[in-house]
Amino acid sequence: MKKTILMLSSLFVLGATSFAQTTTWNLDKAHATLGFAVDHMVVSETQGKFAEFDVQLQADKADFTDAKISASVKVASVNTENTMRDEHLAGADFFEAEKFPTIEFKGLQLKKNKNGSYQAIGDVTIKGVTKKITFDVKFGGVIKDPQAYGGKTRAGFKLNGKINREDFGLKYNSVLDGGGVAIGKEVRINAALEFTK
Repeated sequence: MKKTILMLSSLFVLGATSFAQTTTWNLDKAHATLGFAVDHMVVSETQGKFAEFDVQLQADKADFTDAKISASVKVASVNTENTMRDEHLAGADFFEAEKFPTIEFKGLQLKKNKNGSYQAIGDVTIKGVTKKITFDVKFGGVIKDPQAYGGKTRAGFKLNGKINREDFGLKYNSVLDGGGVAIGKEVRINAALEFTK
């Protein structure tokens, strides 16, 4: 009986090892952006970005459907081209950057649809609140640099999605005289990510 259990345990370990991704793709931060947009005063929108973030990607398959993905965003790096607004966003009314310094994403699946498009499904954590979110992803393909640029193998992705900021405790707002609110609940997220093998 003990031998049988030992054999089954060994097979389980070997099986788990065989599915572990061994190829690491490093984010090329010089060719990566993470932005967002929120409705403002009903009639327009405010755009911004996070200047400091990193994405960990491991995948062996050519179509990346076996990808293991995680990301971390430094909240204090928020940039809307307005210092006063950025400080407000990082403060107690919104992100509380001192208490919650990062936004985290833990990928659960990179799903390839029949039409060739992709969806990244994962857990997003903001201010200690975690929600499962699905992002639309466009896989740009894989290419090799000219030797003059180092001959690196590159892969590119574009990502779009949206969250309800109030789901994560970002509820600050003000009501307009004519009705409606100053800041929209929906946050539209976009990213362009380039990786080197």
